[in-house]
Amino acid sequence: MNTVTAEQSPVLTLISGHRLREEVRRIAAAADRQLAEHSMPIGRFAWTEAALVILDTAAAHECAAAGYPRRSGTILVGEGEPGAEQWEAAITGGAELVLGLPAGADQLIEVFAESGSAVDGGGAVVAVVGTGGGAGASTLAGAIALTASTIRFRPGTILVDGDPFGGGLDLLLGIESEEGLRWPDLVVEDGRVAAATLRDALPEAAPGLRVLSCGRTAPDAAPAEIGPGAVRAVLDAGRAAGDLVVCDISRERGPHADQMLDGADLVVLVATPRLRSIAAARAAMAHIRHRNPNQALIVRGPAPGGLHGDEVAEALGIPLLAAVRAQPGLSGQLERTGLAVPRGPLRAAAESVLSLLSEDDR
Repeated sequence: MNTVTAEQSPVLTLISGHRLREEVRRIAAAADRQLAEHSMPIGRFAWTEAALVILDTAAAHECAAAGYPRRSGTILVGEGEPGAEQWEAAITGGAELVLGLPAGADQLIEVFAESGSAVDGGGAVVAVVGTGGGAGASTLAGAIALTASTIRFRPGTILVDGDPFGGGLDLLLGIESEEGLRWPDLVVEDGRVAAATLRDALPEAAPGLRVLSCGRTAPDAAPAEIGPGAVRAVLDAGRAAGDLVVCDISRERGPHADQMLDGADLVVLVATPRLRSIAAARAAMAHIRHRNPNQALIVRGPAPGGLHGDEVAEALGIPLLAAVRAQPGLSGQLERTGLAVPRGPLRAAAESVLSLLSEDDR
């Protein structure tokens, strides 16, 4: 997610061995090509949008097991002459080229020189998923967006409503009377939308924070559908502008929600320390796992049965970002004035998400 000023985008590398990683670094320096070095898991966007992906044998098997789609520009590298293990991993991981290093250095330099893609502007996308009634995914999504705009985490922040049956995020933030486009009003031509135009068209919830909310319909009308192509255009616009895009998926499923999951750098699951919420989280994870393995957990109280956040995380098998207690007075505030810049436990949960995104930037 780093901002790149060169004409070519970085090459995604997933290499665990120190010597092999150093050799690829040396070759990239000779080719004047920047590397984006990661370890598993990574977001689906990073995988699909990279100009090139360089894997070692272990990473090829991990990516295949995680369900990443096969893509062009995937190269498997190893030390010395490739053997049966490397060729098997290449077939498993969908690599188009297998190179033994350092002998294949010149060929890798040629591949670096031939590849290129549009530079991403350094933006980030986070998707927030609820795992059971009352988990508070929409509230957390709003808190992340408000906190990000307050600390100027990115040049701008866009909060995107992905739940047509949720009543509208503009109501949550108390800006339902503000003029601006909602999803039913947004028309995306040619699969693109200019970031500046989008920002200017959306209602403002706080300085630097714009909201793309679902609308409200007549009692006898079904909510307007959100097109996956429009979602992709909005995410791309925010990323290209260097903004933070926060998507509230809540418990919604469908093509538009899948597009948000696919495009996210991080998927945050929100659960309560209750058995039904844990069961719902398992079901959500089974769906999400095949779209984006880069997941983390927020546990929000109260805990009537005495379950702790780390116990919930252990039961689900994903990292715990924060376990926060119930916040007195929050429900009344949401009803009276809408969500304001969060404080207390809600602020701590939001900051834990932004902190993890900051680590990914380094």
